[in-house]
Amino acid sequence: MDFEKLADLLFPEIDKTPDYYEKLYPARNLPEGARVTRFAPSPTGYLHIGGLFGALVDVLTAKVSGGISYLRIEDTDKKREIEDGVSGITNGLKAFGVEFDEGVTGFGTETGNYGPYTQSQRVEIYRTVAKSLVKQGLAYPCFCTSEELDSIREEQEAGGADIRGYFGKWAKCRSLSYEEIEKNIAGGKSWVLRFCSDGSEDKRIAFEDMIRGKIEMPENIIDEVLLKSDGIPTYHFAHCCDDHFMGTTHVIRGEEWISSVPKHIALFRACGYRVPKYAHTPQVLKLDDETGDKRKLSKRKDPEAAVSYFVEEGFPKESLIEYLLTIISSGFEDWRRANPGVPAMDYPFNLKKMSSSGCLFDLVKLTDVSKNVISLMKADKVYACVAQWAQSYNKDFYAVLCADPARSAAILNIDRENPKPRKDIAKWSEVKDYISYFFPEYYESDFTLPENINPADAAAIAEKYAGVFDLNDDKDTWFSRIKDLCAPLGFTPNVKEYKADPSAFKGHVGDVSTVIRIALTSRKNTPDLYSIMSILGTDEIKARLACAAACWAKG
Repeated sequence: MDFEKLADLLFPEIDKTPDYYEKLYPARNLPEGARVTRFAPSPTGYLHIGGLFGALVDVLTAKVSGGISYLRIEDTDKKREIEDGVSGITNGLKAFGVEFDEGVTGFGTETGNYGPYTQSQRVEIYRTVAKSLVKQGLAYPCFCTSEELDSIREEQEAGGADIRGYFGKWAKCRSLSYEEIEKNIAGGKSWVLRFCSDGSEDKRIAFEDMIRGKIEMPENIIDEVLLKSDGIPTYHFAHCCDDHFMGTTHVIRGEEWISSVPKHIALFRACGYRVPKYAHTPQVLKLDDETGDKRKLSKRKDPEAAVSYFVEEGFPKESLIEYLLTIISSGFEDWRRANPGVPAMDYPFNLKKMSSSGCLFDLVKLTDVSKNVISLMKADKVYACVAQWAQSYNKDFYAVLCADPARSAAILNIDRENPKPRKDIAKWSEVKDYISYFFPEYYESDFTLPENINPADAAAIAEKYAGVFDLNDDKDTWFSRIKDLCAPLGFTPNVKEYKADPSAFKGHVGDVSTVIRIALTSRKNTPDLYSIMSILGTDEIKARLACAAACWAKG
């Protein structure tokens, strides 16, 4: 076979050689040990939480080594691609602060010197490498129809073959002559380009997975498809070419790709490329509510499978990243305790700290992590984040919140920026309900009392307090006025005294405070009441006390 002649027959339009692209994409000038990683999703749906998980691992792996991370879009599967799926990916990544050094930045935009970073724009590169493989006798055209391939599979199944696919005696197009190939092409027969594997059934291949350690598997013997009948490369071939020319040193991807490593190593070696190091991350799982078993997050069953869910719910980007790091790396929580306040992306990540078993995604734990993260934020930042979220997802609340920014920020600053801040808010979508009693637009009175407090006593407390409170008081004086109400109304200002002899009193100062709190906020549990009153103002306080007293007086 004259392979040069065959290559020109199959790829008459290709006038470049791989050397052209070697010069176009020279080796990266990076420090020794720097790692180059890539996140390479397909625009076939929303950004999955597992995708964000993987992207975070890519970015941190490169960052900690002084390397480069880039975003590549693998859009060779046009049948499954959705309209503007790229924006869904890039917007999801941006929403949570996962930023790449190079690659696709949005629909039709990119940055970096190793592009295009979208596979459909790199077809000439793949076809150039494919032509070179044909010239070396390492690839050949296959004209088998889908019916013929089905027949091969049926024959293999009937014979109980251990390995099934296009190889060995079943790879009949391997032996076609140049004349037969030329005749088929002249006759308009459709063809794919296949890899001419030199693998052996009785040989094994070993590689070192950076998360799982040494893995040994059978050598690849399948003549894999490199180019489909439309000339578009398969994932296997495209990723080999791209990772080489883009200088990828570490391929980090989900564990479902482990079985493909032998064929990928075979392709890298056939092309004369250095094989990258592999790290296969565990799946992101959840506990099934019905069975209690671990399972993969489902696009159909689990809204939290989509990164957009966390955006819409208003989880801060810091919270989700903080939580993901707790399930990505076994050392993160110890590091966080030793480094409070340090940005999570500064964590010295190590692939070897990852577990090889599935990572359990727990919304309850995320909520706890997020409450802690938000509690440590300054009020101005909380206000800005809530306003930004509300502008997109609750425009009515946005208008109310932003009518008086200083007042809203003051509300959000209650019990914040102190050694023990409250941890009431887990996501921005909760803020409206949390602070609604400050705004006439949302305030709904509910004067339900604890069982131990009589409505008549509550009415008396509200009436008396309306005549003594003074917003000019400091906090100690403010509380003294509440204590002074106690004895004349049958309560004790001393909690210990009440506990020693409960039958001697109607209640204690805490009960009196609760009555005032309910009268002013319609809630039994709120942040600091002194601060709440200072924001409500005298007129609103008097109006609410009067309303509550009237309600309780009716019994």
